[in-house]
Amino acid sequence: MQRLSLLVLLLVLLGGAWLFFDNFQLEGLDQVTVRRRSNDAVDERETAAVTHARDGGVIRVASFNIQVFDESKARKPHVVEVLAAIVRRFDVVAIQEIRAANQQLLPAFVEQINADGHRYDYVIDTRQGRTGCDDQYAFVFDTATIQVDRSACYNIDDPHDLLHWPPLVCAFRVRDVRPEEAFTFVMINVHTDLDKVEEEVNALAEVYRAVRQASAGEDDIILLGSLNTDDCQLGNLAEIAGIRAAISGVATNTRGTKQYDNIVFHEQSTTEFTGRAGVFDVMRALNLTMQQTLEISDHLPVWAEFSIYEHGPGGPVAARPEGRVAH
Repeated sequence: MQRLSLLVLLLVLLGGAWLFFDNFQLEGLDQVTVRRRSNDAVDERETAAVTHARDGGVIRVASFNIQVFDESKARKPHVVEVLAAIVRRFDVVAIQEIRAANQQLLPAFVEQINADGHRYDYVIDTRQGRTGCDDQYAFVFDTATIQVDRSACYNIDDPHDLLHWPPLVCAFRVRDVRPEEAFTFVMINVHTDLDKVEEEVNALAEVYRAVRQASAGEDDIILLGSLNTDDCQLGNLAEIAGIRAAISGVATNTRGTKQYDNIVFHEQSTTEFTGRAGVFDVMRALNLTMQQTLEISDHLPVWAEFSIYEHGPGGPVAARPEGRVAH
């Protein structure tokens, strides 16, 4: 029965992704809503020539559960300042647990990120969830190094309610590299329900397969977010041949006791992975106390590094990613 349910989910995911891709577009700084897509595949703002080159020929993608990022947290300038400083360290950040009735929360946060001259933008989905716990996913990215195809952003359709927060999917391309050489990739932003981790992680295996099949030949599919389990307990997701978790054997919560967050991809396909990954130790890197760090989030950001060039050149794949790295 479970296998049949997963098969049904796979078919529905493909149909739902195609329907959303064909009809809707998620907006960023100009409009934080989901609207019917235009004829433009990529935002005009993101087709302009850019002179910035990513140092070292790599980008760093990250996932960060900000832990109930709401109006109350946004009203604390010292917290927002730290959050902005964290995001600026990465090219793309998948964010979970945006929980605000005010749709201006994320635009205001991105303005804070850009206060020092950066040009970050974002994609955010609509609020979703079960009774009393409506969250939003977002991707925040540096437009100097990354461009997004908003027409290829969508939420997974989940009519059987197998996932508390259906993942947000979005397609990206590295800037400043000739189009035929630029690393392109699709990211799946996920957050599992703590009460149903095993079932939801198993369902994510079908989500991963469905997104890969629906992504028009794109082989670099990166699933990242709060899995609420460690890399040894990935269930059906771990059974996908060649799948790899970038974070292994390292705690990702602020107290350093549990691994909740990860970045997962197909090792043989995503050869752009340089072998460098880790957990950003907010407390040590920013010289905070434990109490101050917990005010930011009970999760730490996790990150992985990829070549800006499609199919490499990447460094040797490490047998074990780096741990709680502060940089």
